[in-house]
Amino acid sequence: QALFLESQQHLSQGIGISNTVVLLTSSLFVALGTEAARHGKRQHAYRLIGFAFVLGLLFPVLKMAEWLPKVNAGLTPGENLFFMYYYLMTGLHLCHLVLGLVILAFVMRDLRVSTAPNIKFIEAGGTYWHMVDLLWLILLALFYLMR
Repeated sequence: QALFLESQQHLSQGIGISNTVVLLTSSLFVALGTEAARHGKRQHAYRLIGFAFVLGLLFPVLKMAEWLPKVNAGLTPGENLFFMYYYLMTGLHLCHLVLGLVILAFVMRDLRVSTAPNIKFIEAGGTYWHMVDLLWLILLALFYLMR
């Protein structure tokens, strides 16, 4: 437990909270975009999902801003078990987030080119995006907030 608490002090709660705000705001835009698509407002839905996509792009930027100084300071996965789990779990989350961005791009394509967008596909993409956010909330609690 002492190792965990000591290692946790090297994490930036500010970046962790910023990532959370970015992802939760993007989820709000996905939810609003999905609702707009259900009501046949394709252009509005496209813009809202586009905002979510742009916000989603901020997550890897913030993650790199957090990881790079740690790696440069020698806080790598080989440092101790805390950092091994931290990089493994946040890295896996980042992979899922990138897949979510690909899915959102396909949702946006469907909204742009189709006269009758596939609402089930839009909803499924939104559900996946919300799952990525839920996973981040768990990681935030585990690595950044629990003492």
